[in-house]
Formats: sequence, structure tokens, C-alpha cells
Amino acid sequence: MRAVKIIIHLQLEEMRTVETYLISALTLCATSLHAAEPEKADSVRQQLDLNEIEVVGIKVNRHNITPASVSVMGEQQMKNSLVNDIEDLSAQLPNIFIPEYGSRQTTPIVIRGIYSKVKGTAVGYYIDGLPHFELSAFDTDMLDVKAIEVFRGPQGTLHGRNTIGGVINVYNYTPFEYQGTKMCLRYGNYNTIKAQASHYAMLTDQLGINASGYYEHRDGFFTNCTLGEKADRLNTAGGKLALHFRLSSQWTMRLSSNLDYLDQGGYPYSAYNPETDELADITYNRPCGYRRLISNTGFNVKYSSGKWSLNSQTSFEYIRDDQEVDQDFTAKDTYFVTNGIRHSIFSEELTVKSEHEGRFQWVAGAFLFSQTGTQDQGTDYLTKDYEQRSLYDNPIRGAALFAQGSLNMWRGLSATAGVRLDYEHNSMDYCRTQYNHADGSQKTVGTPFSETLTATEFIPRIGLQYVFNDENTLFANVSKGYKGGGFNATIPTEADRTYDAEHNWNYELGLKFGNRNRRFLGELTLFYIDWRNQHISQVLPGVGTVVSNAGHSDSKGVEFSMTHRPLDDLVISGSYGYTYARFLDYVKDEAKGLSYSGNMVPMVPRHTLAFNMSYTVHPVKCLDAITMSAGMTGTGKLYWLEDNAVCQNFYLIPNARVELSKGIVSLALWGKNLSNTRYLSYYFVSSAKYAQQGGPLTCGADLTLKF
Repeated sequence: MRAVKIIIHLQLEEMRTVETYLISALTLCATSLHAAEPEKADSVRQQLDLNEIEVVGIKVNRHNITPASVSVMGEQQMKNSLVNDIEDLSAQLPNIFIPEYGSRQTTPIVIRGIYSKVKGTAVGYYIDGLPHFELSAFDTDMLDVKAIEVFRGPQGTLHGRNTIGGVINVYNYTPFEYQGTKMCLRYGNYNTIKAQASHYAMLTDQLGINASGYYEHRDGFFTNCTLGEKADRLNTAGGKLALHFRLSSQWTMRLSSNLDYLDQGGYPYSAYNPETDELADITYNRPCGYRRLISNTGFNVKYSSGKWSLNSQTSFEYIRDDQEVDQDFTAKDTYFVTNGIRHSIFSEELTVKSEHEGRFQWVAGAFLFSQTGTQDQGTDYLTKDYEQRSLYDNPIRGAALFAQGSLNMWRGLSATAGVRLDYEHNSMDYCRTQYNHADGSQKTVGTPFSETLTATEFIPRIGLQYVFNDENTLFANVSKGYKGGGFNATIPTEADRTYDAEHNWNYELGLKFGNRNRRFLGELTLFYIDWRNQHISQVLPGVGTVVSNAGHSDSKGVEFSMTHRPLDDLVISGSYGYTYARFLDYVKDEAKGLSYSGNMVPMVPRHTLAFNMSYTVHPVKCLDAITMSAGMTGTGKLYWLEDNAVCQNFYLIPNARVELSKGIVSLALWGKNLSNTRYLSYYFVSSAKYAQQGGPLTCGADLTLKF
């Protein structure tokens, strides 16, 4: 049985403003049930304690005395909660919001109100230690995931740039811990078809291999009335291959390669009337789409002496994006945008850490990366009979040194201090050309430029932790995070050519608690984030997206979690998060007197909650097990733009799953958004007010074979 973690958050100051039915829901938030596989009694500790999941990362010591606000979701909990991709994590864990809109080219992850929509990430994303640097590489298939680990708050000391909101670690199985073959076939409404297969084997005592592949198709939820076809069709396929070497008890190596291809419609946007809350039909007249190819290769070498370990992580990532968007989103021929992006990213990280059980635990290392990025962005002004194309060459180089130590000073009292020195060199070569359709002539628009930005960042962290016993811990952290500045791909004026780095300081106080038999566990965390020069993106009609800096913002909130297992086959758990993020000082246009100071930060839900119910029955004859799961997530209220003119109110999404198992075969019936709740997944203003509707009720069946 995989470990289960759930989190509930309360903020007394704001509870008076929440709708009455939400207050009632919070009473139930203490119950979110997750199914348990048949386990021996001595595995209850592993089932309930998230720290017992074997996902000790590269930068986590064996005897961890470092305070952290972290959530872990195991494989069985992912199944019961219907977490199939990164967007499904939204609201499942406290203060995490991942809106699904447009295409998979961008996957903004909001943690404690911190996020980025474009131009780099605000949350670090790692799969088996391999870093994913771009938002377009986040949403890939989660085949054979063992656990997902989410660190909330800036993690800059150990992870550096662009982890200003937190870090997500995804862990897959290896043939050292699991051997076998798994095949899964899914069919659901909207003609959803998904096939997955994986195989794990030990070829020798020292050599293991795992190979897997998948294919997914969906017709789409929303119809474009002008074109008479689905606007959000989806086709994706990929595979993984890894070799694992155990040369001795001290040396291990892993060579892995992943390939992911995506072809989707995307952009089911239509005109929206905020006064009546009505969405018009999708009517744009030119086909839109997004195609993506991602290739990841990683080589990991680890040496362990028993007292310390050395880890080398080398990775290379290639991303090819091709996008076509009818950017006026109407039946008229006004604008049509094409966007081709190529990224090649090399990184190397060398980490040394303690592996003993002593009073002083430490980790230190060096990191470097090199990223080449080219972009060919074209806007066809169809009514004006010309096209403008912008060519960008944007290489980025960086290096860092980091160290962190934790000392058990007295009994259960430990202190942590860490520091990182980051250096980044960012340059841009830019040229914009206009092509006349009538006579084929061309001319340069604006002034081509070649410019360089360099930055050096000092990123500290301090923390205290007091362990009362194995179940009860009090901790406090102060940490800094930053997201690098850069160049805009859309440059309406010279002032918009660049934007500055953003920084934040995170202050948190937390309590982890539970009873002696660990059948009840919980966590309470309070946080405050001081945020400077926040990156804000704005859509310009027929031009693109431009990033600018807000002056000063803050984010504060409370997180509370608990999980309870009253019976061996029954687990009760829930999560609730509260975030109050606002602009303290943000003058958008001083000349026009336009100020958003005091407004709420957009795309940050005030409340996130989740609860599920699951119980496993063990029939005597016909079946080995029947697992019944039911749950619900809640999100809102959130504002879409800085002016706070339009918001999405709090909404609930109920889900359910029933799995029947016999021998090597299992059949699961599932449903998401069973109430067919209508909500907006995105809203923006361009040539008019547009929005995208959230996903409707979906249901289906999964047939799985394990042998």
C-alpha cells in the first residue's frame, strides 16, 4: 500500500466571508477516504506516514532533520483520486491550483499564490531527478509513477532559479524494487482511448531494464460551430527506456531516455458575457492547433560509502513547439498567429551529502546549465494583407554553488542553514520583418538588437525544528526564492524589451502531529510571503503576450491536513488550503493614473479543498478485492485579471471510482465531475472578452493486467 497524504487548511480571519455551503463543506473536509490494499498490520505505519514512502531524493539526507512543508501522494492515492496527469493535482493538495486551458504549451502551477504563465517556470519540476525547465514540458503522461512529492514555498537554496513557488518531484519505479509487466486499456466518453504498457525486469543481478509506452486519443469536449469540428481534440504518444546498473553495493548508475509527442486542437475560447455569465459558441474560422515533441535523456551515477554519497545527474532535453492560433477567435479573418519554438537544454548537477545517522546532516553541490532557444513568431494581419515575423535567438547560461547543513543541537531540537550562489547570463538577438502579400516586398520593422542580461543571486535559508517524538514535530522556516528576468517575445515599445527578476521571502510555521499507532496524522502550517517585482503577463490583440513587473505583493495563508485510518481497509483524509494574495503597490500606468494596488493577485484561488472516501472489501470466492472510492475537490474564489473585474466563484467537482480485482486482472469504473459542474477554466481580454469552459462530466473504464 502506498502512503497517503492529505491536507486541510483553515484561516479564521477569512472564514466569515466564505459562502455558507463552503463552511459546511469544510466540516466534511476532514473526511477524504483513500482505499487500502490488503496489508499486514505492521504496514500501517508505512500506509499513513508519508515520509515512509521510499522516495528519498538526491538532496534529502537519510536521517532527515531538515524542516519542510511537503506533501506526498502515493500510487494508490493517485488512482483513487483520479490523478492521471499534472493538472489533476489541482486542489488535491493544499494551496495548489493548476488551471487547464488552451493547450499544453503552458502549464502554470500556482502554489501559495506564486506562479508563472509564460517565460519560464515558478515551480521546479523533476522526474526521477531530471529537471524540466520549460512550462511546455510539464504536462506529459504519468505512466508508472510511484509517488509525487510537492514542496511548498521557495526552494531556491537547493534548487536555484525558477523555484520561487516550490518544487514538484515525480518518482517512477525501478526494476530493483519491482519486476513485472503491466498493461492497461482505457475507454471513456468523448471517444477517449488510452493504452499503456510497461515491463520491468532484472537481466542479471547487476543489470535491470524497464521499457514502457502509451497512446491516448480524445475527440474533444467542445465543438467549433464555424468549422464543424471539435476545437480541443487530443492525440499523444510516447515511451520510456531505462537501464539500471548496480555495479556493487556502493555504485549504481541509470541511463534513461523518454520521448513524448503531442498533437492537439487546443484554444476552445469563445466570447464571454460576465454580466450574464454566458459563453457564446466557439466560432473562429481557421483551424488552430499545437504540436509538441519532447526528448529527455538522463545519466545518473551514485556512489555511497555508507557515511556519505556522491551523485552526478546529467540531463539533456529537446523541445520542439509548433503553434497555430486564430487569435481574433471570431469567424472574421483578422489575425492569425504561428509560433515555432525550439529549446535544447543541457544540465549537470554534482551533489555530495551525508548518509549517516549522526547529529550533523549536510548536502552540498554545484550546478550548471546551458539552454539554447530559438523562436519564429509570425502574425498575419489578414485585413491589412501583410505578415510580420519576429525571429529570436535567446541562449541562457548559468552556474551555481550550494550548501545546506542541519544540526541536532539538543535532543529533538535541530537548526538548518543553507546558502546558494547563482549566476546567469541571458542574451537575445532579435529582428522583426514585414512581408507584403500583394507584391512580395519586405522591410525591417523597428530596430533589430542584440542585448545581454547578467545576474548574480545570493539565496539563503534558515530553519528550526523540534521533534517531540516520531509523530509530533514543530518547525519554522525562512527562505528566499527568485525567478530570473529576461526578454519579451512581444515588444510593443522599447520599454517592454526586458523585464526584471522577481524575488520573494517565505516565512512559515508548521506543526506535524499524530497518535502513537500512526493511524491518525495531521499537519498545520501558517505562511507569509513577501513578493517583489512579480511577473505579470498581458495579452495584446494581434501581437502576443508581454511580461511586465508589478511592484510589491504579498501572500499569506493557512494549511491544515489530516488523515485517519479507523479500520485496516478504510482511510479517511482531506485537504484544505487558504491563500490571500494581493498587490500592495502596483501602478500599471502612472500617466493614466491606473493603479491595481490593493487588488487581489489574479489566478490565485482563495480556497482549495479535497476529500475522498474509499473502502476495500475482500470477498471470499469470486473476487480478491472491491475498492470503492468517492471524493470531491473545491476551488475558488479567484479573479482572472489584475483589475479584479471578473471572477470565478467557488465550485465543487465530485469524482468516484470502483475497482474490482481478481488475480492478475482488475477492472475500474470511474467518473470525474459527476455533477457536470459548469465553471470557467480561463478568462482573458483581447479584442473582446473571452473564456474557456472547464471540463464536463467524463466517465469510463480501465482494464489492467499485471503479471
